Amino acid sequence: MNTSATSRADLYRAILWVIAMLFSFLTMAVAARELSDTLNPFQIVLLRTSVALSVVVVIVIRAHPGALSISRPKLHILRNVIHYGANLAWIIGVGLIPLAQVFALEFTIPIWVAIMAVLFLKEQMTVGKIVATIFGFAGVLVVLRPGMVAIEIGSIAVLAASVGFAIAFVTGKSLAKDNSPLTILFWLFAMQWPISAIGGITVWVTPEWADVPWILWIGVTALTAHYSMVRALALADVTLILPIDFLRMPLIAIIGFFLYAEPFSIWIFLGAVLIFAGNYYNIHRERQLMPG
Repeated sequence: MNTSATSRADLYRAILWVIAMLFSFLTMAVAARELSDTLNPFQIVLLRTSVALSVVVVIVIRAHPGALSISRPKLHILRNVIHYGANLAWIIGVGLIPLAQVFALEFTIPIWVAIMAVLFLKEQMTVGKIVATIFGFAGVLVVLRPGMVAIEIGSIAVLAASVGFAIAFVTGKSLAKDNSPLTILFWLFAMQWPISAIGGITVWVTPEWADVPWILWIGVTALTAHYSMVRALALADVTLILPIDFLRMPLIAIIGFFLYAEPFSIWIFLGAVLIFAGNYYNIHRERQLMPG
């Protein structure tokens, strides 16, 4: 009875963390879109990285400097350079295509992760991963409809960002074996800052005062979105969290409609459903195959 109550309490807490994650991702996209009107993507990435690094430095100081001890620095560098490129591509995409389309294409990240885990982590290619891959690519084709409409640069940018984020996830999974989460997080932003500074300073425009809240918010949500995701996954199974996470699609479509007059597209939703279905089947099947 006590175990059941504890599980239920954990589920409720997980749902709250998922809601926090949804809020972070949704408002991060809005912040990126607002900043894209006045600032270059290179400068947005620099400002985002600067805010996030400042917060992480405070956390490190409050924790212990020993958290900065790093293992396999070359892999950190590779991961963080790719992650920087993915962030830049994502912000470019946010400024060019409807927000609902951005989020639909983002749902391909688990598919790229599954493929890369097979190629680089030597994980087994299962039926679930095959189904996820087929459904995922079918969903992308439905969203983009090549041959029926012109494929936009923004869509290509978001797809490239999704591949980059997947690489960052797979390499991060490897680094987590001998690096603490705080170490990985600190060096992520510490290594990205000089890279982003090179691009950001060359296109620098003094931000307007109206941009300041969005600059602070995009940096903070870069941390809160992923922290909330980790906390949710620690409390509940991903098969319970994923359907809630899918609420990002209708929510961002509503936000895009009211804030930016972006029309609802049945093709984007249909494609997102296909991608989500493949991901969910893969995760559900993996859970069934786990021992115990």
